[in-house]
Amino acid sequence: MEKLKIAIQKSGRLHDESLKILKNCGISIDNGRDQLKVEASNFPLEIFYLRNGDIPQYLRDGIADLAIVGENLLYEKGDDLIIQRRLGFSKCKVSLAIPKQSTMKGVKDLEGMQIATSYPNTLQKYLDKQGVNANIHLITGSVEIAPNIGLADAICDIVSSGSTLFKNNLKESDVILNSEAVLASSPTLSKEKQELLDKLMFRIDSVLRAENSKYVLLNAPNDKLEDIIKILPGMKSPTIMPLAESNWSSVHTVITQEKFWEIIDELKSAGAESIIVTPIEKMIL
Repeated sequence: MEKLKIAIQKSGRLHDESLKILKNCGISIDNGRDQLKVEASNFPLEIFYLRNGDIPQYLRDGIADLAIVGENLLYEKGDDLIIQRRLGFSKCKVSLAIPKQSTMKGVKDLEGMQIATSYPNTLQKYLDKQGVNANIHLITGSVEIAPNIGLADAICDIVSSGSTLFKNNLKESDVILNSEAVLASSPTLSKEKQELLDKLMFRIDSVLRAENSKYVLLNAPNDKLEDIIKILPGMKSPTIMPLAESNWSSVHTVITQEKFWEIIDELKSAGAESIIVTPIEKMIL
């Protein structure tokens, strides 16, 4: 039987979250010390631990079938590869940053300037789009130091919290790309591997839906039920069960994370009481 081969970062910010989502999908992974390849014990899956920058080429060559990588890496090195799912974690930006004391305001002021970056393709695409001619200085290490030592006038790099920019006396001027972890695939999957991928994505979708949702239980007087039901965005319709106390009911539903507090406030105003909120482990539609 064929096995899916999935590449993840050997180390770095995506490593732990990648393993976590696979384990949440019920895939049992026994990580041996310093192993670069492991097999799942209960799903036809092999995991390769690879250098982040090498992963797009492994996908392109068909050595790996899948990979969990940052969208920014694909934009830089693998824009011909297929994004199967956005995974919602490891969010960051690729941004231009300039010295805090600089009078420059954005990319238009970088005409003819030196920009240091580890993302030359991403930067060049943005400069071309903006009609700016600047000199790109490729750095593979700590890009943030470049303006401080006179190597560049600005930098292009990943920004998460912004603390690294602050510590190096830099400020963000332009957001080039918003990025998050994605599940990417090789363009050459066999029919059998595509079927395995479909099974894996079914599990991933169930996990992602659960992470973005809360299970809500509340009590309400029966004369308020109609108004409360109108507020609820349940998957199909809420579950309603009578309580021991006459003329009262218990209502069960699911609320997505982004609308959660807004809906809770509306429910309270409509007469809902004793609202209980619990996380969901998996949500299968």
